[in-house]
Amino acid sequence: MNSILNIRRLYLILGAVVLVLSIPFVAMQFTDEVVWTAFDFLIMGTLLLGCGLLMDQVFKWTSELKYRVLLIISILLIFILIWAELAVGIFGTPLGGS
Repeated sequence: MNSILNIRRLYLILGAVVLVLSIPFVAMQFTDEVVWTAFDFLIMGTLLLGCGLLMDQVFKWTSELKYRVLLIISILLIFILIWAELAVGIFGTPLGGS
């Protein structure tokens, strides 16, 4: 029974990743302002999947609410910082966009 729940959670995470990635994909069909390459989709998909799987592990590893909230906020903050760096280069690293 436990493995069925793990598979369901994995499918939910994968579904959420596909749903989020469909937003820029659909936008690319209607406007020239959104230009993503296959590499962009691969990187963002990896980031989203990694965050989803990490958050799933947080729920498995911790039972105290304050630790869960702290860890989830930390994961989301790191995700946002990496996303912002890749998108516009706010830190000026060689990985930065634009």
